[in-house]
Amino acid sequence: MNVASILDKRRVQWSELETLCDAMESRGRTDRAGGAEHRGAQGIARFASLYRSACADLALADAYQLPPNTVTYLHQLVARAHNQLYRAAPSEPSTWIDVLFYEAPRQIFADSCVRVATLLFFGLFTLAMYMGYDEQRFPGFATAVMGESQLESLESMYEDKLEGSLDHYVSMAGFYINHNTGIGLTCFASGILIIPCLFKLAYNAVVLGVAFGYMARPDVTGGENFFQFVTAHGPFELTAIALSAAAGLRLGVGWFHTGGLNRIDSLRASAIRAIPVMAAAAAMFVLAAFTEGFLSPSPLPFIFKAAWAVMSSGLITFYFVILGFPWPQRAHDDHSARNESTVGELQSSGSTSAGRVTHAT
Repeated sequence: MNVASILDKRRVQWSELETLCDAMESRGRTDRAGGAEHRGAQGIARFASLYRSACADLALADAYQLPPNTVTYLHQLVARAHNQLYRAAPSEPSTWIDVLFYEAPRQIFADSCVRVATLLFFGLFTLAMYMGYDEQRFPGFATAVMGESQLESLESMYEDKLEGSLDHYVSMAGFYINHNTGIGLTCFASGILIIPCLFKLAYNAVVLGVAFGYMARPDVTGGENFFQFVTAHGPFELTAIALSAAAGLRLGVGWFHTGGLNRIDSLRASAIRAIPVMAAAAAMFVLAAFTEGFLSPSPLPFIFKAAWAVMSSGLITFYFVILGFPWPQRAHDDHSARNESTVGELQSSGSTSAGRVTHAT
């Protein structure tokens, strides 16, 4: 069978590649072409495979001097496919929606550093809160952790009822944004060495847990005012601390466990994985700061602050767990972080094929 006959039989694949190019140009996704084989990573793999085949077909058509219309058609098809394979990521709203509500929560949920940090922080926080509350079973525990003077200072701080003007609330919001950012950056920066990060995370968990437990005792002065203040912003702030440490731990793991890469490349790859975690932590800190500056110190009834805490906890759970869980039926697939290496390999192989075409022509 001659080359012309072989290429003629490949027109079906050319037509399929053209359809995929149309889909990529219109919406930036291969799954818009229809068919299960065009969805997500499978669709990207199919697109790259057809692109490589078209490059080879173009090389054959040029080498065997097939009709000019065939060569021109293949040139245009390969150029279209190349532009789509190496195009910059689209910035249309649908892409940002995918990143915010699909890619980021799934990356965060699947990150083992996030799981370690959240389990360590909230586990120690809960345990320390119980031990700080139950003086009979754990006598002197709260005093040993925080010191007598600090506990007395905590009581006196919340002895009076909460009140303040609007200007006071605005200044408090600014203060807490700066304060919370400092906590997050400290946890994040220490993550590169892993052990200091785990120590800071555990220390914050134990101290905060003891403070919550101690102030919950019925015989402690200011307990009601304390929870009147901390309830509303607690879910955001505690989650943000854990996420900041998780992002730092991700960098530390990349520095010490390179996975065959050199240390700089491993750190760079880990930094990319840490970006959504740190971005989520920053968002949590900002929300906590505004809540802590405006809602927490306001004289609103406790029921409103408790309702806000329940709602914020529900939103956090929905975003990081419900959206983050890899449900088997979810077929929204071209933004998964696990496919990044696959796409890179496909692009590399595509470059090789394009190079062969250039050499042949």
